[in-house]
Amino acid sequence: MLRFQNVAYAHPDRHVQFSDINFTLQPHETVAITGNNGSGKSTLLRLAAGELAPSRGEVKTGAPPYFLPQIVGQFDNLTVAHALRVHKKVAALTEILAGHVSEKNLALLDDDWTIEEKCIEALAYWQLQDIPLHCKLSSLSGGQKTRAFLAGLHVHQPQLILLDEPTNHLDSAGRELLYRFVNEAKATMAVVTHDRQLLHIPGTIYELAEGKLSRYGGNYDFFISEKQLQENALIHDLQETGKALRKAREAEREMLERQQRHNARGKKKQEKAGVPKIMMNTLRNLAENSAARAKSTHAEKISGIAATLTDLRSEMATNDRMRLNFDNSSLHRGKVLFAAKAMNFRFADRWIWPNPLEVTIASGDRLALIGQNGSGKSTLIRLILGQLQPGAGEMSKNIANAVYIDQDYSLLNDELSVTEQAALFNTRALPEAEINSRLTHFLFTADMWNKPCSALSGGERMRLTLCCIAISGSEPDLLVLDEPTNNLDLKNVEILTNAVKHYKGTLVVVSHDKQFLEDIGITSFLELTGAT
Repeated sequence: MLRFQNVAYAHPDRHVQFSDINFTLQPHETVAITGNNGSGKSTLLRLAAGELAPSRGEVKTGAPPYFLPQIVGQFDNLTVAHALRVHKKVAALTEILAGHVSEKNLALLDDDWTIEEKCIEALAYWQLQDIPLHCKLSSLSGGQKTRAFLAGLHVHQPQLILLDEPTNHLDSAGRELLYRFVNEAKATMAVVTHDRQLLHIPGTIYELAEGKLSRYGGNYDFFISEKQLQENALIHDLQETGKALRKAREAEREMLERQQRHNARGKKKQEKAGVPKIMMNTLRNLAENSAARAKSTHAEKISGIAATLTDLRSEMATNDRMRLNFDNSSLHRGKVLFAAKAMNFRFADRWIWPNPLEVTIASGDRLALIGQNGSGKSTLIRLILGQLQPGAGEMSKNIANAVYIDQDYSLLNDELSVTEQAALFNTRALPEAEINSRLTHFLFTADMWNKPCSALSGGERMRLTLCCIAISGSEPDLLVLDEPTNNLDLKNVEILTNAVKHYKGTLVVVSHDKQFLEDIGITSFLELTGAT
């Protein structure tokens, strides 16, 4: 159904994204493709969809591919009918029903007289039953846009489906619909995703890393177990290489000591034997040259082992270094930071919550705000942070220092470089060497320090945000995370998870990622229901 044969792709700037990709997707097979951001997963799908041509090799499809790209704002000027890919048919049907029966309109409609009914059914499946076909996508939320594009799958029933990060922007209800669809679909399907719950559904996972596509014949649990085996092998290699380096250095030291003792004994013998000075100089030079060659041989061996050790260390996970490491001595558990009684907020001409809220957040709480898109989670966050005031009820807050991290990591100033951004949070006047060390711990090497924040990837923005908070050294009373795992690859989700779960302060999180909420130790949930 889909086959890549020795496929290579180079960008217009001649940067080679990958080479020698061989991949076969059998009929009715569903596979997931994962990998770090920037590894080329979207490029792989665009090649499969025919939007890009390979630099070398061949891509074959047994059926016309139906490709859903990552849904952002690039489609805002289109309508829901465009998202469903039926706008020409709907326009032709409208013309015909208005009396403009022409060969062109009949050809466009192609006898699909029930197209509107099919669209209504498809939209209803994705819980968009109140959205008209002529509605502009710009008026919809991110999750609604994604659902509109997914509804096109029900209308067209394609045999080959390509999905690129389909859970981005979907709320919990939307994700459950998608999981059910992928689980029940009879079509051939390739899904690019970092969603760990979605990764549990396919029976095969492919990982794209360093230009190579590796196959794992199992679901996410099998994938993780195989990755753990690889990491264990890496740890073993690291330990053995470290031992080899120590032995090589010890052997070099012993060789130099033997050579020095040998030279000293030889010099005494030569002096006792009355060897002429010119001959002694010649013998000394020969000995020094021999020692230099031996030392050079050992140095090359040590250098090679050290280089191997450096490479192995660079491959090792560095999560443990990327912690916030606050002093928790000032944490007073149980202190009420935020309280609301019968609180509500008016948006335009309606109250945002049908039932006023009763909310208490105490120091040390780990609270998740859950609910569908539009249920008022972001509004509640802004109330907690003091950015909004309630329209009804009572609200009190005792928060001296809150840190708010959204999915775009907009805590960063895009006009600054990485080092300038870090310096902005250096309120303790740490020396420059310490700042550079902190940046290195968060995987910002010296060649990235002058990089503008605007050019950072989602994972890099997340790591720099955590680094800045750590540099400040001031533990916040409250850490608020708003969809922090959106657009992060598995590696960076793991880094964020590790940092947050070791934070002992008060935590409020908005996330539809159940695995993330479990991993960071959420202990209570507040489900919001917006006005209908």
